[in-house]
Amino acid sequence: MDKESEAGRIQDFVDRGNFHAAYNIALSALNQCRRDQDQAGVDHFIDIIRGIVDTLAAEFGSQSHR
Repeated sequence: MDKESEAGRIQDFVDRGNFHAAYNIALSALNQCRRDQDQAGVDHFIDIIRGIVDTLAAEFGSQSHR
């Protein structure tokens, strides 16, 4: 798997506001890394998922969730 390409694809969905697709692709990539026993990849996609959640919180969360 080309992690950087996948990360770019995820970012494209985030940029368009399609957080559901972005999250699902990131989770699928994380699971693929788990199957491949690629811990660095798992960590990479966990960071991406955190970024998606942070973006959601900043855009839609109440003040206490930002």
